[in-house]
Amino acid sequence: MNKNINLFLIGILMLTLISCEKKSTLGIFTANNDIGNVKYPGSVQFNSTDSSYMVSGGGTNMWFNNDELHYIWKEMSGDVSISADIQWVGEGVDPHRKACLIIRQNLDAGSIYVDAAVHGDGLTSIQYREIEGGVTREVQSNVSGPHRVRIEKEGDYYSMSVAYGEEELKSSGGTFRLSMEEPFLIGLGVCSHNNDTIETAIFSNVKIQKIKSRPDSLKQVESTLETIPISSFDRRVVFHTKNHIEAPNWTPDGQSLIYNSEGLLYKISLDGGDPELIPTGFAKRINNDHGISPDGKTLVISDQTETGQSMIYALSIHGGEPEKITPLSPSYWHGWSPDGETLAYCAERDGNYDIYSIPIAGGDEVRLTTAEGLDDGPDYSPDGKYIYFNSERSGIMQIWRMNIDGSDQEQITNDEFNDWFPHPSPDGKWLAFISFDPDIPSNSHPPNKNVVLRLMNLETKEIQVMAKLFGGQGTINVPSWSPDSERLAFVSYRLK
Repeated sequence: MNKNINLFLIGILMLTLISCEKKSTLGIFTANNDIGNVKYPGSVQFNSTDSSYMVSGGGTNMWFNNDELHYIWKEMSGDVSISADIQWVGEGVDPHRKACLIIRQNLDAGSIYVDAAVHGDGLTSIQYREIEGGVTREVQSNVSGPHRVRIEKEGDYYSMSVAYGEEELKSSGGTFRLSMEEPFLIGLGVCSHNNDTIETAIFSNVKIQKIKSRPDSLKQVESTLETIPISSFDRRVVFHTKNHIEAPNWTPDGQSLIYNSEGLLYKISLDGGDPELIPTGFAKRINNDHGISPDGKTLVISDQTETGQSMIYALSIHGGEPEKITPLSPSYWHGWSPDGETLAYCAERDGNYDIYSIPIAGGDEVRLTTAEGLDDGPDYSPDGKYIYFNSERSGIMQIWRMNIDGSDQEQITNDEFNDWFPHPSPDGKWLAFISFDPDIPSNSHPPNKNVVLRLMNLETKEIQVMAKLFGGQGTINVPSWSPDSERLAFVSYRLK
């Protein structure tokens, strides 16, 4: 009897020692694995003295439709964040080696995932794969080689924060929406980006924290000015701010963006930096309906300083005193004819919102649409033959097209979304627009909603999703194509 008890106690002690050894080996995590077809096995060394993790991994890449890396992880559910100080060991073989904070659906090479990746050359981005075996996308930060990184999951939205030295973590901008089932895996990973070698990174001060839910009324809106290439849909952050900004225009030289914020206009370089205020004279209540003339010399704005209702004005691209174009209000600018002589805009007259045009030199406005309900967002095709606009005349907001005199109005989209603000590319091949969920009223384009940036091939009519984000009003109200038709500028938002 005593012998059996002793054997039982010894067994319990051995299990306890094994459990303690496992805990001391992996710290706050439960397992580590190679993912994908790595040539050399990776490893993890946990330093119990300072609770740091030395993670070594191989692999060709974490990109396209499969990943190769070494991953240390635990299973979790709910809203959560993981943060760590990241330090590379040695100079490395490939500048694109990646040290990552990773949230994965599973351990498959093609798993749905989101990560905050610090590359060997300092490039810092948040990467994601939306569907199993799908392509990888990214949002490149405008910071390089941060000391500390955090990735946050709140519902279906993911975001990244960064810090240098002893600074507080600050949002790097560029949130996006992705569905992941619970439970999921959360942890640390290293990919060497060269399957013939192993790279090592040290993750210290690692923290996994549950995010407490707060009502939106206690949160503040943060804004991120971004660009997205139509070749890859990989987003890049230009500028992130706690201020509310809206509606970027791309300058004709391709070097800067112009946006509005708190009633004023600002210009910022594509490389980031500090925004420059554009002087606009008496106009201090400029909304997000503004743009640049085809020759790049003139700005047009929609401002409500004079009467409390929006009217359209023109001024020098460098700033100055605005000159009134539309005598009637409210009028909201949206498009400029390619020859620079005519403006297209949305206006409310006699209780109905329709599309109008007016000479830039001034004169009588011409009504182009007469359908009941809201017609909005007119923008000219680059050949000057058509005006694209959005209309709710079919019962849901959709994209339409007409001749510049208002004739031959035809519906372009026919789907379950509320589609707004069509913008044809300068080369005439593409049409970008924003889509709201069906539960949003068709005559409304509110802020702080789940929205999708979409891209139509005007030859095949095929529509692709460019980005799923938190936005709406202010995201892409006005023409924001790059002059070469390769990229689009937009604003995403976050409640924090």
